[in-house]
Amino acid sequence: MKRWIYFAYGVGCYLLFMAVYNYMAVFVGNLVPAGWRDSVKTIDSGAGPLTAFAVAWDVALLGLFAVQHSVMARPAFKRAWTRIVPQEIERSTYVLASSLVTVVVMALWRPIDMIVWDVANPSARALGWTLFAMGWAMVPLVSLLINHFDLFGLRQVWLHLRGREYTALPFHEPLLYSRVRHPLYIGWAIAFWATPTMTVGHLLFAGVLTLYMVVAAMIEERDLVAHFGDVYEGYQRRVPMFLPRLRAVEED
Repeated sequence: MKRWIYFAYGVGCYLLFMAVYNYMAVFVGNLVPAGWRDSVKTIDSGAGPLTAFAVAWDVALLGLFAVQHSVMARPAFKRAWTRIVPQEIERSTYVLASSLVTVVVMALWRPIDMIVWDVANPSARALGWTLFAMGWAMVPLVSLLINHFDLFGLRQVWLHLRGREYTALPFHEPLLYSRVRHPLYIGWAIAFWATPTMTVGHLLFAGVLTLYMVVAAMIEERDLVAHFGDVYEGYQRRVPMFLPRLRAVEED
């Protein structure tokens, strides 16, 4: 019975994440029909003036997001955390916490309406929306290249349901990962920055989260080197972090 409860919990956490992810695209893109804009929160809905309090409040919300995402992902935290939360649902619990923190950020966000850019040309606006859609599609597609279901805790609860021990996945470099080490973060950056109309509030959101992703990638790589050793160090030498090289670098 416990195995089924864990499995249901894992599936529930995953479905919550998918709902939050889809709403986040609506939130960032202001993708709300005109008649709903007073009742559905987006990054620019009910926007107010640029004030020091609004900036500090929004940065604090993004700081909460960054701390939760990074601290709970660290191996030392996981070792302590799994004394309370069973190992089988540790990743699902991380997904749950991440989803709830994201909801808090969006719900409490204070929009700032000063316009940074507003593209008027129809073709250029269409290009902006195309890039926006590509960014939001790229994130789940890239996660499927490594192991989407392990990343979001479903593999763990499925193996537990089947009575099989969890084993860590081997290191590999599928498709985009053979060109850049962090295509997932590139997808997020495109999703945050590609917009025909950029307000100060949106710029703050995109800028702080982009800075966070750069720092998070550095911290993650330290953990990956500790886990995979020489294999990952060789990968670091051959494959750039964010900007792909025109020609691959071969190991000596």
